[in-house]
Amino acid sequence: MGSTQFGNFHDFCRDSTLPICNLLSDKHSQSGPWDNADNCQLRGISLSDGKRLGNLGSILLCAIAILTSLYLLYRSERKRAAVGRREMQVFLLGYIIISICEIFSVGEFPLNSTVRIAFTAIHIGFIIATTWILMLNAIVGYQLLDDGTPLSLALVVGSAAILLVGTGYIALDTGLHWTGYWDSSYDLPKNRHIALYVLYQLAPLVFLVAYFVLEAILVIKILGERRPMLYLASAAILFAAGQVFNYVVSKYICDGTSGKIDGALFETLFTLLAVVMNWVFWSSITEDDWPSVPPNQFP
Repeated sequence: MGSTQFGNFHDFCRDSTLPICNLLSDKHSQSGPWDNADNCQLRGISLSDGKRLGNLGSILLCAIAILTSLYLLYRSERKRAAVGRREMQVFLLGYIIISICEIFSVGEFPLNSTVRIAFTAIHIGFIIATTWILMLNAIVGYQLLDDGTPLSLALVVGSAAILLVGTGYIALDTGLHWTGYWDSSYDLPKNRHIALYVLYQLAPLVFLVAYFVLEAILVIKILGERRPMLYLASAAILFAAGQVFNYVVSKYICDGTSGKIDGALFETLFTLLAVVMNWVFWSSITEDDWPSVPPNQFP
């Protein structure tokens, strides 16, 4: 991506289904100034009074993701001796909220624009907060602090809340024009929003890369194991595949299905599978027969 494209969302919203596009459209939906005769528009299925329900597949997959995460929460609760159990449960709760918001932000329910903006802001805020929590889960594995304690949970939840509130406010101000400070993001042809580009596109990627690097060091250098890396690598590959479907392949899927579905459906599916594989990875390194990490031992 060239430097002149940094912060621009116009092409992303033209080719993909992203929650942030709801904020940058005058209609506060996935339709906006990026629509033209050459790009495919997600039509979904028809409802009464001329309304349409887009991304039904994503909506159903989000419901499955919520149920799956609840089951993983239950399984995590049973692993009472596992390192980072509470922190993993906090991550799963964040993912559940993301999935709920995705139903209304990407699922394109026929909603009041203010309600859609609110769901979108929460969705974006929880994306950065939850990826931050995931990165902190990796740090918890080094046992610099006792996991599951009020101090550990306060640091995890408190720092994530700061990111959530800050990002959520920017998103709400952008969509609802409280101060007008972000109104330039509606300007064509770029729809540039530097703050949300950093918070929504770049920061979660940095947190995820840091998580995978920290976990790989923990597993290979400290635990001296290889098998858990298969689960971690699978999670990374599945997540990356979902992003490719959403950002690269989406327009071709939309064209091929005449607007019935696009890459967002597969992004939801592969993200769910990545979360499951990440939980399997965490479960595998918290088995009773793994050696404990001595306090304050760095790789």
